[in-house]
Amino acid sequence: MTLRIERTSVHGRTVLRLIGRVKAECLPEIVAQLEGTEPPPALDLREVTLVDVETVRFFNACEQSGIELLRCAQYIRQWMSTEQSR
Repeated sequence: MTLRIERTSVHGRTVLRLIGRVKAECLPEIVAQLEGTEPPPALDLREVTLVDVETVRFFNACEQSGIELLRCAQYIRQWMSTEQSR
């Protein structure tokens, strides 16, 4: 399965639900979906099954810019932490 993006609004905030594998080549589409959203959007990662290092770095940058990561798998959080300490 490749990546599927579902865009919803919860309490006036845009939430992008990512489903499947998130690889570096998917990031431009995610960025395009996030652009221009106010208030800061959120990414729901509950159904993400696989990520690569570029995606982990992207998720770190998202959090630093105020984008909330919802329901992020523990292995992704651990990898994000490892990348931050490099």
